[in-house]
Amino acid sequence: MYDYIKGIITTITPEYIVVETGQIGYQIITGNPFSFQRLEGTDAQVFLYQHVREDNISLFGFQTTEERYLFKKLLSVSGIGPKSALAIIASGDVVPLITAIESEDDVYLTKFPSVGKKTARQIILDLKGKLADVATNEIIYNVPENDIVAGLSPALEEAVLALEALGYSTRELKKIIPKLAKEADLTSDAYIKLALRLMTK
Repeated sequence: MYDYIKGIITTITPEYIVVETGQIGYQIITGNPFSFQRLEGTDAQVFLYQHVREDNISLFGFQTTEERYLFKKLLSVSGIGPKSALAIIASGDVVPLITAIESEDDVYLTKFPSVGKKTARQIILDLKGKLADVATNEIIYNVPENDIVAGLSPALEEAVLALEALGYSTRELKKIIPKLAKEADLTSDAYIKLALRLMTK
């Protein structure tokens, strides 16, 4: 396994860079090759990950060990291959990504190419709590608030969340919450029964 390469960056393309060392040019695939542009023609260090398949051996390059670590973690997620993992970390800033994983922000994750809702949930399931040693001090743990229950009484909030779990949509619940909120001092079970009656009218 290669750890890093030191040499002159001689070529930058939309898909890879070439690092020459010992009179050999190594083709290295990176998430954003043009982020190496300031280093072109200079003696640079690129951290490596060697990916081996039956029909291909590829070198993937990173500017920091944190990027490489995160790349390897993403590869462990079902449904994430090298190209998808590279696209996810191509911005070069791992903090927002890790923050999204720790905060279970699947909406943020779906903005990346080839990452749908199912894959985003799989990334959170597989990696949450396993990235603490990467940029720990900069990560903001911010679990998105469920705005549908904001400002409701504890009993009504519990009832609404239970109805969500039963499969009722946000649109359906928003229609009846004002009516439920007018009924004071009900238990969560009573709110649920009332909600079901209102939705079957």
